[in-house]
Parts: sequence; structure tokens; C-alpha cells
Amino acid sequence: MTAISRRAFLAGGIAFFPYLYYQRAAVAVRRYRVPVQNLPAAFHGFAILHITDLHDKEFGERGEDLLANLRRLSFDLVAVTGDLVLRTSPKINAALELIRGIGGFSKSPMFSVSGNHEWGAQMAPQVNAKLEQAGVRVLKNEAEMLPRGKDRLWVAGVDDPVTGRANLAQALSRTDARVPRLLLAHAPHPFPQAVQAGVDLMLVGHTHGGQIRLPLIGAPYIPSMGYLPKWDYGLYRQGKCTMIVNGGLGESWFPIRINDPPEVVLVTLLPSEATTGAQTEGLG
Repeated sequence: MTAISRRAFLAGGIAFFPYLYYQRAAVAVRRYRVPVQNLPAAFHGFAILHITDLHDKEFGERGEDLLANLRRLSFDLVAVTGDLVLRTSPKINAALELIRGIGGFSKSPMFSVSGNHEWGAQMAPQVNAKLEQAGVRVLKNEAEMLPRGKDRLWVAGVDDPVTGRANLAQALSRTDARVPRLLLAHAPHPFPQAVQAGVDLMLVGHTHGGQIRLPLIGAPYIPSMGYLPKWDYGLYRQGKCTMIVNGGLGESWFPIRINDPPEVVLVTLLPSEATTGAQTEGLG
């Protein structure tokens, strides 16, 4: 190896570390426009902030770096889809600071479902209790109707699919298919059943986008979903159902992200004649 190539190698290695830090710390906002059949007029332009897979990760003291950026967003509902803790060292403080911080500047209703890390740490009941104390409606294979004037939207949630606790039939048992239905789940596993049931929009996490995304390939491997998984990241549409897989905020197993920065998702509901769209922007 020549002296020049050694210097180039060292320079490249030094430059790679800031890249790795930026990939973990700089949060992006991914915006989606989703057309929904028979969307009531009161819900045209209804915006949902989707947060998932925090894994006890902190963005500044008491989450203030992330909260400062979330304050710039406008949303009508907050959806949290599990894995707020890390199974190997479960702590809930970072998640509670984030939830309470959002509640401090937004009066939007908050809904959540559990993930496999809460159950793996045997902490799901305790985490859910603390979330409910913070004003979050925890959905455990159930649904709640959200009113806007005379119009309605169903918000349903299943318990963790990865550990086999999801019961979609039970979650939808009280809902009316004539009213749009939003489904929260930690992982994409129930997507085929949601399509068959006529769910309008499904928001999930779990995959972290793979944490390492390869060009033209995507995620090489995701736990519980295997190699080259079918639903690793982004928007999927089948029948009338749209599923959005959020890459999430945190990491598990190894603290690395490559070509896959942490993100929050903002979904805007539009009448069915509108076109689907997606864009990513930096939050810092």
C-alpha cells in the first residue's frame, strides 16, 4: 500500500464516523398523502404523527432536540406503535419524556399499541400503565371511535403480532366498515388480514427499515421477518388498504444505521380521488 493510498484510507475512515453519527442522530420526517374511500369531510386533511421503535433512545436532554422539531409540525392525532423500551435493558423514561413533551404543546389525542420488546422484557403491563397515566389511550385488540363534529373515524389497535398477541378480528369487532378505519400494529405481519377485512390505513414499525439499507435491495434481514423481507419500509397498497412501515427512531441489537436515518412519519388523509404521495425532509 502506498503512502497516498494509506492517507486516503485513513481519511475515508475518519470521515465515516461522522456519517455514522449523523445517520443515528439526525431525524427525518417522512410525509405521506393517503387517499381514503368515503372519507368524511371533517377528516379531509387530517394529519397523523406516527412514532415508533424509540428503544429508550434520547435525542437531547429530556428529548428536547426532537421535541423542538416536532413543535414545527401540525398534526391531529399521535400514533405510537411499540418498542419504546429495549428488551435487554428496559427503561421507560425517554419515552415518557417524549410523550409528555408532545402533550405539553399539542392537545391531539394519542393512541398506542405494544411491541415485542415490551413483552420480551416482561414490562408491557407496566409500560402501558405509565402511558395511560400520561394521557395515552392504549389499544389492546380493541377500537375507539374518534368524532369530529358529526363525522367519525375508527382507531383500532392490535397487541404485538411478533409475540402472537395480535387479534385483528377482536380489534375490529365493534367497528363499522362504512366508517374509515385506521389500524395500529407494531409489525407488518397482519397486513394480509387487514386487506381482507377492508382496513383503510395501517401504521406499523418494528423493521427499523433494516437499519442498514442496500441500494436496489432494501433491508437484507429483519428479525422475525427473515432475509429480504416483503414489507421492510415505506408504503404498500393492496385493495383499499394502505400500509405504511415507519423506519422508527431507535435501534436494537447494534447501534448503527446506514442509508436509513431515524424518522417520524406524518400521514395526511385525503378523499379517494386524491393521489398518493410521499416525501422526506430533514428535521435535524
